[in-house]
Amino acid sequence: MKLSGTMRPMASTYLQTTSAMPSRALSSCRGLHPRLAIASSNRSSNNIRQVTSMAGHGKFFVGGNWKCNGDKHGVKKLIDDLNAADVPEDIDIIVAPTFIHLEQVQGALKKPYQLGAQNCWVGKGGAFTGEISAEQLHDIGVPWVIVGHSERRLFMDETNDFVGHKAAYALSQDLSVIACIGETLHERQAGQLEEVLTKQLTAIGDNIADWDNVVIAYEPVWAIGTGKVATPEQAQDVHKFIRTWFTDKVGSEVAEAMRIIYGGSVNDQNAGELARKEDLDGFLVGGASLKGKTFAKICTSGAKTAAKVLA
Repeated sequence: MKLSGTMRPMASTYLQTTSAMPSRALSSCRGLHPRLAIASSNRSSNNIRQVTSMAGHGKFFVGGNWKCNGDKHGVKKLIDDLNAADVPEDIDIIVAPTFIHLEQVQGALKKPYQLGAQNCWVGKGGAFTGEISAEQLHDIGVPWVIVGHSERRLFMDETNDFVGHKAAYALSQDLSVIACIGETLHERQAGQLEEVLTKQLTAIGDNIADWDNVVIAYEPVWAIGTGKVATPEQAQDVHKFIRTWFTDKVGSEVAEAMRIIYGGSVNDQNAGELARKEDLDGFLVGGASLKGKTFAKICTSGAKTAAKVLA
């Protein structure tokens, strides 16, 4: 596995350790899908029972990333609020609690909510202290996993290559993947947005051939947890660029089916306006997902807006 970039000493030691064991940790990731390929999509754009995005890119999708938050009492209240909320049943709604709360949430949260994990290890489990493997998530019935979140790229120095291998291995273990990409404020201001996103997408695409179980989450790093949010026009421009990348590098069929969701200070006040944009197929919500009623409003507002625009 190629590891590049400038790393802080502590994280550098961590990555040197992982890169020193390719035959154990990464051999199952390498060569899974050696090149980009056009993948046929199982999603039907003609399924009128689904709430779709404006351009018909599959079911509307809302993910809630709880990050490193919550205790068992707070999680119970959040579950109760979500279960009591009236949310659309014809969209995909995923919540991703901490690892230690996965089974608590799994045992109490009702449909239509689905369960996701915030991360997983890059390869097969083993002597990797503190890590959770894709096999373990699959074993307890967790269907979704987030990979490549900017906080892991920043604080854990996860490189593009590392994220690409991780996405491939998770898919090989029958998990569906929410793959996060996004630029920093410095990169945007320096005119590097497209270059940064291209490298992130390519690192994923170099390792997988079948995109059916992948959702792309565009999260501008400068908008995560800051209260700042990309304007609907800014978000649409980037989402259109991402979809064009898929058209050019993978194929038009995958591009049309791909769900590209937006994350970055999404709340119940801006969700409806964002959902009007043609290439926004949903949201990945951070802080607002910790408030059950607010999260439910985001799901409902976004889905209703997308359905009205489509009509």
